[in-house]
Amino acid sequence: MAEDQKLWGGRFTGRADEGFAAFNRSFGFDRRLFAADVRASVAHGEGLRAAGVLTDDEAEQIKRGLDTLLSRAREDENFLDDPRAEDVHSLIESRLVELVGDAGRKVLPGYTHLQRAQPVLFAHWCLAYFEMLARDRERLGDARRRTNVLPLGSAALAGTSYAIDRESVARSLGFDAVSRNSLDAVSDRDFCVEFCAAASLFMVHLSRLAEDLILYATTEFGFVELGDAVSTGSSLMPQKKNPDALELLRGKAGRVFGHTVALLAALKGLPLAYNKDMQEDKEAVFDTADTLSASLEVAATVLRNISLREERAREAASRGYMNATELADYLARKGVPFREAHEAVGRVVLRAIELGVELGELPLEEMRAASPLIETDVRDALSLERTLATKSQAGGTSPARVAEALAAARESLDA
Repeated sequence: MAEDQKLWGGRFTGRADEGFAAFNRSFGFDRRLFAADVRASVAHGEGLRAAGVLTDDEAEQIKRGLDTLLSRAREDENFLDDPRAEDVHSLIESRLVELVGDAGRKVLPGYTHLQRAQPVLFAHWCLAYFEMLARDRERLGDARRRTNVLPLGSAALAGTSYAIDRESVARSLGFDAVSRNSLDAVSDRDFCVEFCAAASLFMVHLSRLAEDLILYATTEFGFVELGDAVSTGSSLMPQKKNPDALELLRGKAGRVFGHTVALLAALKGLPLAYNKDMQEDKEAVFDTADTLSASLEVAATVLRNISLREERAREAASRGYMNATELADYLARKGVPFREAHEAVGRVVLRAIELGVELGELPLEEMRAASPLIETDVRDALSLERTLATKSQAGGTSPARVAEALAAARESLDA
């Protein structure tokens, strides 16, 4: 890959600063993902073949080329050495294009960076957090299964000499099982760490939710408005409406993280069995439970006290060249290798910026200067409704898929 070749070059006219380019390069550590990335590309190629994006011949060329890359990497330890490679994805694509030509340009990675990228439904955004919190609930349930083991009967460390029916005691107290080793039962605090770790991930997700809403409630974004019940004013600036509830959610995440690390540090060098250091477990666990419980209650209160500013959100989703990927897909459907389509659309975006218009407002002749395959049907392809509707595969943001996902989410909650 030439020094100025990137997977994202069409939108840019200048060169990256050399220091930044080196700082940005991840190939030094993600090169170990080479084999996994190649196998994923093989599977993705089969998916593109089934979807009609690749012909049978193109799919076979890509598969043979990727298999060749794997073989060469195994046989030659220097095969992956390329100081110009930005990351493992760009290396694979450049080597694949060298082997199979344009067919190799139809392998596609994608990234986002707090930049407007593609429009999604608000419900789709909500469902992303539903998925996160659903995993959190599963993690806590799984941790409870390992926690709900009766240690009583282990005595100080060696087990009891009295004829206690430990299984009966366990049943009477609601435990699922009894501990199998007295030394382990007395000294075990895994359940404390596991609970705090699961709670830490829970708080990560609540903090990310809080950060999104803090951003979306700013004047600059303006997508949501926080109700008075979860906001405060400024003692100096009367126009302010501060998202204190959300900022506290974000801040308290660090408190729970600290408890998890403190427990790990306390336990890491302890010999069997009990040690007084273990007394420190209670404050960590109790405060984690209290903080998580309070945070969940406040998060629920915030969600009941926000309103979506639909027109502002729709306007933002309709501007800022967020349909650029759709234009690239439009060209790909006409047989243009995606990497070439990406380059062409980058030039179209640059021209639209120069003229101060959106892609859908750009004169057709300006678009056709980048690719003669662009025709009048491009207007419909670039509409917001069409952009959303095309994301109709499982997990996508099309209205039909989101409606299904909402129904499934409600069903899981009811269950």
